[in-house]
Amino acid sequence: METRGLGPLLVDSHCHLDLNQFDEDRDAVVERARQQGVRLIVNPGIDLNHCRHALTLADRYPEVYAAVGFHPNSSDQYDPSKLADLRQLATHPKVVAIGEIGLDYYWKKVEPAQQAIAFRDQLDLAADLGLPVIIHSRDASGDVAATLEGWVERGGFSTSALARRSFAGVLHAYGGDLALAQRAYDWNFVLSLGGPVTYKNARSLHALVPQLRLDRLMLETDAPYLTPHPHRGERNEPGYVALVAAQMAALYGRSLAEIAAETSRVAFRFFGVEERSVISGCN
Repeated sequence: METRGLGPLLVDSHCHLDLNQFDEDRDAVVERARQQGVRLIVNPGIDLNHCRHALTLADRYPEVYAAVGFHPNSSDQYDPSKLADLRQLATHPKVVAIGEIGLDYYWKKVEPAQQAIAFRDQLDLAADLGLPVIIHSRDASGDVAATLEGWVERGGFSTSALARRSFAGVLHAYGGDLALAQRAYDWNFVLSLGGPVTYKNARSLHALVPQLRLDRLMLETDAPYLTPHPHRGERNEPGYVALVAAQMAALYGRSLAEIAAETSRVAFRFFGVEERSVISGCN
């Protein structure tokens, strides 16, 4: 599907538009994304304050939707009493997922045991609400996989929930191998890829991409982080998802229009958003 004169419709499935890096020019950033054909931007929260800010932006911009959750590096702020706050925030009509949640052993900001408590509790909240999960995993793929498999085996995402959403979750900024991807497909998960696919030295990722299922793939920027080539070293922004799409087209040997259509179709299904309503709201 194409937007009026702007080329293929694109989705940025993961963008932190609420962060202060965008405070000076957020309106211009959103407008540039529109000019690149981006018609859905999903802003995951990292703590309660950022979740609330993401919801304010969702009210302001028709193409912006939100996810709510405690990022593993913010999970020191989490205790089980905070689930009531998340549950309340999730009643907002533009909340489409729980996230981003997971485990991060790279930064060592929060003890793994505390991260695990927040992760498991938020997975259970997502299942209860019938919302998919956005998963962060850095240097923790084994423990993340074990936690997700346990959740799935417990019936974490019920049949009734699946009636509302097509997928159970997404492994955001995917950095695993093909074997992990295939396990994720068994969990009814999708994968999401962003700026690193454009890096010239990312040879193993370039080799992996054509082996991944296009019907289980979304595009993202993770802006303001992980800026794609040729803007690497600068602030990332949602309009740059077009550069990710172009590289994916080259890696798959498909047209940009095909890659945009397939990945956007997956994203709209994943988040339970009607394409037509978002497009009409942006025009």
